[in-house]
Amino acid sequence: MMEIKHLLSMDAEIVFGIINERLRIECDSLDELAHRYNLDEKALTDKLKSVGYHYDPIRNQFKAD
Repeated sequence: MMEIKHLLSMDAEIVFGIINERLRIECDSLDELAHRYNLDEKALTDKLKSVGYHYDPIRNQFKAD
């Protein structure tokens, strides 16, 4: 899980793929993912928002705006 540890320093498009995979396989919500991996939820959503993605809680994934 090395990629999760350094997630916010990675390219946003790579982060998008990793996060959506973890949401699909391991976590039922963004909040659960943030707690499980000790991530700053706002920093994560801001990073993905900066490249045009937003979190859809119904689908439990980040999607293009």
